[in-house]
Parts: sequence; structure tokens; C-alpha cells
Amino acid sequence: MPNRDDELLKRLLATFKIEAQEHIETIASGLVELEQASTETLRKSVLDSIFRSAHSLKGAARAVNMMDIEALCQSLESGFAVLKRREIIPSPELFDLFHRIVDSLGQLLASIDSPAPTTARPRVSDLTRALTGILTGKPSVTPSTLSETPTEDPALSELEPVRTGDEEKRTVVDTIRVSTAKLDAVLLQTEEMLSVTQAAAQHAAQLRQLSKAPSEWRKKWIRIRPDVRMLQKSPSESGDRLPQLARLNEFLDWSGDFIETLETDLAELSQMATRDQRAVTSMVDNLLDDMKKVVMQPFSTLLDILPRMVRELSREQGKEVELSIQGGDIEIDRRILEEMKDPLIHLARNCVDHGIETPTERVSLGKAARGTITFSISARNGSNVELLVIDDGRGIRADKVRAAAGKAHLLSPEKAESLADKEILPLIFQSGVSTSPIITDISGRGLGLAIVKEKVERLNGALSVTTEPGRETSFRIILPLTLARFHGVTVRVGEHLFVLPTSNVERVMRVKKEEVKTVGNRETISLRGEAVALARLCHVLGVEQKSNADMASDIFPVVILNSANQRIAFQVDEVLHEQEVLVKTLGKQLVRVRNIAGATVLGNGKVVPILNVPDLIHFAMHSGEVGTRAPAAEHQVAEAKQKSILVAEDSITSRTLLKNILEAAGYRVETSVDGVDAFTKLRSGDFDLVVSDVDMPRMNGFGLTAKIRGDKRFVDLPVILVTALDSREDREHGIDVGASAYIVKGSFDQSNLLEVIRRSL
Repeated sequence: MPNRDDELLKRLLATFKIEAQEHIETIASGLVELEQASTETLRKSVLDSIFRSAHSLKGAARAVNMMDIEALCQSLESGFAVLKRREIIPSPELFDLFHRIVDSLGQLLASIDSPAPTTARPRVSDLTRALTGILTGKPSVTPSTLSETPTEDPALSELEPVRTGDEEKRTVVDTIRVSTAKLDAVLLQTEEMLSVTQAAAQHAAQLRQLSKAPSEWRKKWIRIRPDVRMLQKSPSESGDRLPQLARLNEFLDWSGDFIETLETDLAELSQMATRDQRAVTSMVDNLLDDMKKVVMQPFSTLLDILPRMVRELSREQGKEVELSIQGGDIEIDRRILEEMKDPLIHLARNCVDHGIETPTERVSLGKAARGTITFSISARNGSNVELLVIDDGRGIRADKVRAAAGKAHLLSPEKAESLADKEILPLIFQSGVSTSPIITDISGRGLGLAIVKEKVERLNGALSVTTEPGRETSFRIILPLTLARFHGVTVRVGEHLFVLPTSNVERVMRVKKEEVKTVGNRETISLRGEAVALARLCHVLGVEQKSNADMASDIFPVVILNSANQRIAFQVDEVLHEQEVLVKTLGKQLVRVRNIAGATVLGNGKVVPILNVPDLIHFAMHSGEVGTRAPAAEHQVAEAKQKSILVAEDSITSRTLLKNILEAAGYRVETSVDGVDAFTKLRSGDFDLVVSDVDMPRMNGFGLTAKIRGDKRFVDLPVILVTALDSREDREHGIDVGASAYIVKGSFDQSNLLEVIRRSL
């Protein structure tokens, strides 16, 4: 622990030095400005500024135990307070002493890294005594004699600033303070350049493909050229055709030369595009890596809050707990650390409250009286980190989880008993499931682990748990290093493309039709001797199949997905490729769309949804889609083909996603960018329903709905408002203007929207 404390103090001092240097410079420049202030307003403003800096520096110095700096700042505060109350008339001697104190602060700050002998340090007591004397009108030591008065500190004369021909050379620090908002904005813009590299790769690939076309032409020309020569040499029945044949042959010869030149140019252009693409990719990757380092912070900045919390919780419960943190120096995106603060606190509390036993219990079980909780961080690969939270406590009893799941009405008693312990364990992450016998301010509500799961999945991470009753419990969290980028596998389902996070893809394989077996009334395939449930991604997503060719194939591709110790094989139509993708959020209106985690833009400009793997697995397991060959949804899709929907949404990402969702459900969809655009299209088109955002430019959703209801042609047209505005007033406004339905972000998901549309039609 001493080494850990030393390391923490070292980091705090490094931060303090940067902050202190800024405050010292602010005070120094402010004193000059204050002495020259020509108006009372300016004087008051400057005095307030340097007073705040002195106060802030005093607090920061106290936090790192720099008592001399704290004492000098206290003296400055006293002096500035007297000036604010106008109890004395500022004099040159007073400002000389203020500057001397500021110089001393700089000397003390410089001594942090290279402590000088005591005689080379400023005498804080003399300075504070001199300032007190001037402020009270009883000077015991004057500024002019400070450097001449004999004291037991002969180096006191060094307090007089040394001025040279270079004037006062300030130390240039190699760090600056920049707001996190600015850094995040720059990082986001840098990450957007990822689409540039993808587009460059797409263009280079297209040029390579195009450069192959002339060779195909040449092959055909070589085969037909002898025939053309024969026609030219053969006598013609009509002599007047010879000139035409000659010109045709001349044109074909010219075409051959032209195509050959075109082939050479295309080959060179393709090589240049490939070189440019590699150069751009390299530069963007380097820029992204550098920017990533700017916003990276060590886990220790987050985990440092845990030791004291664990100590206090364990003492309150009469337990003895030692917290061990390993790998705290591993860095990760600051934004992820911020999101993981609450989950890690919940896990630590869970370990103390549910896991670690009391000393008496532990001794009776043959354990050490003191329990251990370990937070271990390790680099999993170049794009992920692994966080293990382990306690050597009582473990998790499957029978208690079964009982809690039944109490929360998540499973029927029969279903709960049919599941193995390994299958029942992930239910601890469901809201409302708690094995605690009572509800306390720490646990018992069944929310903590549900929050952990939700946060981890929102970050495109993975969470799992293993336990050994009576010995230990281990929570394993996989997190991406950065928030906005990850590697994904692009798959095709029908005519639609989707991206699956690579971290959830356990394996991609091709399966023969005869290898599909039925186990427990479910279709399964075998993976390393273990039966894995098989589902069709088209059925889970409600995506229409244009033909049954892929479904009827003897060999079909399968993607095996894994999340929270649950594994399912999903049949897809095609696995395309793996690439790094940039995550686009769905906007406030689509904050929680079932099965969808976000969207990305491919190199060809196509917006593609990113699938939420935990949602897919949960929905497939609990909706009867696993092993189902003929879902009832197909009939609904066929009915929906006849209906046309107009979508009004100003966000391109949300607009595209809504269009994909509705088209996947079989509707014909047209989009508009705001209320004015929507009403214009409505008057010239034939639509069965309107889905509109509320907050849009030019004409919002309320205005659009009112305008629709004011037109006799559309008085019965269903209008569904999808919005983040969830106040009672907003709902009432939506009703007043004539909306058919009002869906807020808290209750919105894909199935909810489709169900509302179905009922409205």
C-alpha cells in the first residue's frame, strides 16, 4: 500500500504543479494590472480574480500537503481582503511585498521536483510577518530591508527577484489545460475521418475491378479479329461494301489501341488510388491513435475512489475486507471510464454485501477472517481490455437465483427447474432479481447488476459471471478501448446489411442442412461436441425474405454469437467482411430500439444498423424464434406490403434507421427532412400513415399534425409522433393538435412502434 500511496501522491503533485503555475501567473499579472487600474470597476474585477486564484491555490496546496504554499496563499488572501474592504491605501511597498510573495510561491513550486537545501528556500514566516505588519500599520520588517535584515536564514536575500538583460524568463510548461468538451469535439471530428479511409478503400477496389474490364474486351477482340480480317480480304458480292468494311476494320484497330491505352491508364490510376488509400489510411490511423492517447486515462483515476468506499462499507457491516487493484495503469477512453463509474461501484458494493462473509463465518468455513476483493485489469488485444472483479466469498447459489427469478415473474417454476445452473446464473443481471433477504440502502432491490449489464452493453462491451459456491465469484467485463470505434462483421439478411460487433462473434461457419438436429423441440447445430441453438436472423429482426433460395440451400452460413454466457447460432444469407466501423448514435428519439445498438456509415455511403447482440439473444430465446421455420410475422409482412408510410425526421441517421425498420417490416416508405417537406410530399403522394419527429426546423411535428388535421383530405390520416419530449404538457399538446399516437423515448422500441402502426392502420 505505501507504494500505491506514493504513486497516487506523485500523480496528484504533477496535476497540482500545472494548476499552481496557472494560478501564480494569474496573480502575478493581476497585481501589475491592479496597481495600474484606472477605474474602480476594473480594480474590483482584477481584485476578485486574483482573490479567487489565491483561494483556489490555497485549497489545492492543502490537498497535496504543501503547507508553505498554503500559508503564503492565506497571507495573500488576507491582504486582498483588506484591499477589498478598502481598509488601507495601497502603497508601492505593499505591492513589492505581494510580488515577493508570488516569487516565493514560484520558488516553492519549483522545489517540488528538485528539493533544495533548507537555506535556499524562502522564509515563509518572515514574509507573512512582514505582510501582517503592513496590513495592521505596524511594520516589523519592511520590504526594503527584507534582503538586508540579518536572519538565521542567510538565503533570505534571494527573495529579491533577480533581473537580467533577458528580463524575467518564465518557465515554459510542456502541458496546457484544455476543456474535455473541446477534446471530445476534436476526437469526434477525427473519428469521422475513418469514413474517409473506408471510402478511399472502396474507390480503390472499384478502380481495381474496373481496370480488369479492358482485358475482357481484348480476349473477345482476339477471338473475333481473324473473322474481321477474313471479311476484309474476301471478295464481296457487292463491291460497294468494301469501303465500309475497311473503315470498320480501321475503327476496330483504333479501338484496340485505345482500349490498350485505357487499360494502361486504368492500371496506373488503380495503383495510384491504392497508394493514396494506404497513405490516407496510415495518416488517419496515426492521427486517431494520437488523439486516442489524448483522451486516454488510466483505470486508477476511477478505481482510486474504491478503497475508501470498500473500507467504510465493510466496517458498517462488521466485515474485514482487503481490496486489491491490479493493472490500474492500463489506459482507456476517458468517456468509457465516466460511464463505468457507477457499474464498478455497484460491483464493489455487491462483493462486500453479497459476497464476503463476516469474520466469524469465514473462520468457521476454514477461511481467513479477512476477505479479498480483486479488481484486475489487463489488455485483451489491441482494441479491448478485460476487467475481472473477484471476491473470495460465499459465491452465488443457483437455487436462490431460481427463487428470485420466480418471485420477479421472469420464469415459470417449471421453466426455472428445467434450466441448468449455468443457464440460470445470467438471470442475476435482470432487473428485479436479488438474492438478498432484505432491502437495504446498499442492495436488495435487484437494480445494481442490471445497471452494470445495461452500461456495459451500451458501451458495446460484454459481461459474464462465473461462481464456485462457498469459494468465489468472478465478474468478467470486456470493454472497448475507445467509445466510438470497434471492429464489426458485416452480414447480409435478405436485401439488408447489418453489423455485428466482433467481440460478440465467437465463430463464423458454414453448416450443412443435414447437420441441423432437433434437441428439446429446438433446432440446434453442434459446436465442438456441444449443442448450440439455431435461430434465423431474418425472423428475429422481422426482415422479409425476397426468396427462399438461401433458406433452402443445402449449405448456409452461420454466425455464432456469445453474450453473458449465452450462445446462439444465427443463420444469415451471407457473411461479407470484417472492418473497423465508426458508431453513430441513434439520436434522442431512438435512444432504445430493440435489437439495434447504433448505426454506421460504410465506405459506399450506405447507413447500416449495428445490432445489439444481448437483445438478439434474449429475444431469440424468449420469443419462440429459436428453431422456428415459419413465423407468423410473415403473414403480417405480406399484409403490410400494401401500406405506404411518410417519415418526417431532420436527423439523417434517425431518418435512415426508421426507414430501414419500416421497410424491413414490409412497408413502402418515403422520407422528408422537416414538416414543410413532409406536407409538400403528402399533398402530392398517397400515404396511409405519417411518422414524425416533433423537434424539427421550419415546421415541427406539432405544426405538421395541426396542418394535416386542418386539411379535409387528411382528416382521418393516422399521425404518430416519436419524440423525446415526455412532459405532460407536451403529451397534451400532441393530443390537442390531433396526433393518433405519441411515443416517447422512454417507452420506444422497434416492436412498440410497429405495433402502434399496425393498430393505427
